[in-house]
Amino acid sequence: MPEHDPQMLKGALGLLLLHLVSTQEDYGYSIVVRLQDYGFSELSEGTVYPALSRLEGQGLLAARLVRSTSGPARKYYRPTAAGTTEMERAGRMWHRLVSTVAQIVPPPELAETTPPERATQ
Repeated sequence: MPEHDPQMLKGALGLLLLHLVSTQEDYGYSIVVRLQDYGFSELSEGTVYPALSRLEGQGLLAARLVRSTSGPARKYYRPTAAGTTEMERAGRMWHRLVSTVAQIVPPPELAETTPPERATQ
């Protein structure tokens, strides 16, 4: 069983990629390894590369080819100005969503056995 729900992860992948390349210009395979190091072990090149291409196609990432001594040229990504704006917007929306969901679904260590009482009118 995967560690993360694929549908939830799909919704957050663009935000994750924008953040990773905003801290360090990077190429596809290295980004996959970094995501796996953070605990997203189920992510592979087959998921990340198309997402990078989509972000580039939307004008949110800029890319440049850099020669490699150990194989083909690597495509390095960094956010564009629009990508930085989108990363900030998506980050605010993500935190708002997490905060709202946490009001209903507390972390397991804080979960109550009964729901809070509703105010009556």
